[in-house]
Amino acid sequence: MPVRPRRSFALAAAVATAAALGATALATTTASAAEVPLSGYELTWGIKQSYRTYVSTYAQGTFTATDGASQAANNGVFTFTDGTGTYDTTSHALHLTFKGTLTAKSTLHGFVREMSDFQYDSAAGTLTADLVSDGGTKQQDVTLAKVAAPTSQDLKDLGTTLTAAAGTFLGSDSYANAAGDPLSALKPASTTSPSPTPTPSTTPTQSSTPSATPTQSATPSATSSSSPSASPSDTASEPATKGDIADGRLTWGVKESFRSYVVGSVAKGKITTSGGATQAAGNGVFTFTGATGGYDTDADTLTAAFDGAVTFKGHEDNGTYGLDLTFTNLKATLDGGTGTLTADVTSLGEKSEDVVLADLKAASTDVTAKDDVITLDDVTTTLTAAGAKAFGGFYQTGAELDPLNLSVALTADATLPTDGASSTTGSGSSGTSGGTDNSGTTGSTSGGITGSTTGDVTGALASTGSDVPVAALGTAAAVTAAAGAGVVLAIRRRRTQA
Repeated sequence: MPVRPRRSFALAAAVATAAALGATALATTTASAAEVPLSGYELTWGIKQSYRTYVSTYAQGTFTATDGASQAANNGVFTFTDGTGTYDTTSHALHLTFKGTLTAKSTLHGFVREMSDFQYDSAAGTLTADLVSDGGTKQQDVTLAKVAAPTSQDLKDLGTTLTAAAGTFLGSDSYANAAGDPLSALKPASTTSPSPTPTPSTTPTQSSTPSATPTQSATPSATSSSSPSASPSDTASEPATKGDIADGRLTWGVKESFRSYVVGSVAKGKITTSGGATQAAGNGVFTFTGATGGYDTDADTLTAAFDGAVTFKGHEDNGTYGLDLTFTNLKATLDGGTGTLTADVTSLGEKSEDVVLADLKAASTDVTAKDDVITLDDVTTTLTAAGAKAFGGFYQTGAELDPLNLSVALTADATLPTDGASSTTGSGSSGTSGGTDNSGTTGSTSGGITGSTTGDVTGALASTGSDVPVAALGTAAAVTAAAGAGVVLAIRRRRTQA
């Protein structure tokens, strides 16, 4: 059995040592008892939302959580229980081992991935697990993710970065060095509650909260009164001004002129949605569902990730598309009214994760909840340099995209507002095909191209704005299209190995 790392360095704010173990208890710890036992902790981690979406949607697979593990509803994050370990009062290092086995399985894509014995080591800044791939030999203590040091009094929402080993195990090198889901290692508030006995002193404090303050036997009267506030997870009992999102949806059309271009008489393409995303009738906007993330109305911050994918395809040539672009794993982040919209982008078979597509600006700097729902309408979206690259140079940095609407439920029984996408339409066809000849008449869905052989572009697509992506076809292609002879593409098609 390999030796577990025990490098000594202090956690940020020493994991707020007093919060983790009780200030009075630490004051009585002796040098001969540098490591004190911990128990009753829970680990919450979703690996990576896009991976969960891939397994459950594209691979038509399942996650099975057993032996003390569980998964949140709607393909949510995973929780591993009965965390035990030690806290080093000298180095302030924390090491916890959790129960639970997680199995990801897809018959369609032919894989079985099993993870167990998750261990978090704050000194090393790692999360490890035992791994079994397709029934093979178990690999023990494999580092799945690097974990960021805590910056507050609890071990909540710590940033994670997946390792190369994780990428290999999950089946895609694209996961290596990619941001994983945030990680939390907390002691549930219910386990830190004192005994129902009205007088705490009549019940030994060690038996009522044995793991919240491991050394409290040295000062029973002091720790019995301080332990309810000493737990690192007491934030769960604070007023509901911050917490986890229960559900939600995001409505966004990307850009109306782009939708029209894809299904129009130039690209003659199609738009499809999957994985929980839908498109409104008439080549309208898209709705992404199944929101997860967090909010803080006091700090006016919100982070919400959404399920669903939208794919744009056009310029088909013998079954191969010159335009093949997919957005998935959309995530909106706002802080004081400004923020970013990120997505995983796959273009011509090459995937880039967590691309910042657009800068966001809300009408108000406040993030407020009404009836346990936060709603933000008409959020301005402006294309970033990375977003412009994702579009293959179709649009310039700073171009205004379609406005964004989102609403998130803060509780499971909160009612989201009526989905505006159901009645919102854009100029265009249903998005299923661009084969219909649209000549640029009123209400046309495409970019009817007329004019001389100089390549002047007019018609319905041009009327949507000067940023129509005709330049992406190249000058010769634009001229040819304008002459009515069709579009000739010279796009390097890159393929990835299966």
